[in-house]
Amino acid sequence: MSAPFDLRGRKILVTGGKGFLGRHLLAALARSGIDERDVLAPSHGERDLLRLDDCRAACEGREVVFHLAARVGGIAFNLREPGRILYENAVMNAQIMEAARLAGAKRFVAVGSVCAYPKEPPVPTREENLYDGKPEESNLAYGTAKRMLHAQVEAYRAQYGFGAIYLLPANLYGPGDDFDPEDSHVIPGMIRRFAGAAARGEGRVSVWGDGLSTREFLYAPDCAEGIVRAAGRYDDGAPLNLAGGGEIAIRDLAALIAHLTGFTGEIAWDDSRPSGQRRRRYDASRSVAILGNYAATSLEEGLKTTLRWYREHVESRGGAAS
Repeated sequence: MSAPFDLRGRKILVTGGKGFLGRHLLAALARSGIDERDVLAPSHGERDLLRLDDCRAACEGREVVFHLAARVGGIAFNLREPGRILYENAVMNAQIMEAARLAGAKRFVAVGSVCAYPKEPPVPTREENLYDGKPEESNLAYGTAKRMLHAQVEAYRAQYGFGAIYLLPANLYGPGDDFDPEDSHVIPGMIRRFAGAAARGEGRVSVWGDGLSTREFLYAPDCAEGIVRAAGRYDDGAPLNLAGGGEIAIRDLAALIAHLTGFTGEIAWDDSRPSGQRRRRYDASRSVAILGNYAATSLEEGLKTTLRWYREHVESRGGAAS
């Protein structure tokens, strides 16, 4: 369902604007003609979304809220701190949407996660499959909190007529990603390990799982473009997938990243470690029909750009991104 809504001239809040996806969203807003003076993107130090007063202060005078802020990490982080993940995400989500409603915001764009989908949904996964089962165990806390965010969108639309929408991006990657050796997601984690091994002349890299699971990835700048388009064209409580249209086995992804980084040694699969959900691929037909083709970047092209960014901003600085 589309409903034209012009973002230009609106006072906009972006939570998580200093984060990975947030920076790409700010760039996409600028490309769409939004004056940067109309956009507020406070850091965590400036506005702590675990505090209701900070949420209300951030939303004051804002007509549009893009809610991207989240406590998130890779499988290792999910398994290590599930209580913190559930609590912090549930509290942030609930408070920022309530604050936006009280402030009179006209549009609230809630960015969810495909981790909210059940462990074994039909493939490709459609939006109506969201509540067909429990999220996969390795991201149960995060997925549950993101599912609760959609429930809040529907509840606020039903009771208050609040203009909230809920988007479900596929697994994201791209320049500016988190390359932390402990808590990064699969693509930045592999880039760091393979690039480092190639530079040191090592002959073996160990990777978690058996490599047989599949994932669908969406280039972060393309996702940001989809989010901006959705804010202007979509007005419905039903979830909306944002996806790139492809599925790749983790073994094939590892081989591709190894090739791009120049690593020629052995890839050793540690099947004592979790592989996560077995298959992930998402039906993006609704979002493409409404928003047009926002996922314009091929996986190989996106990986090359991400690798260049890593080498310029992380590897060249001894492992710490600037």
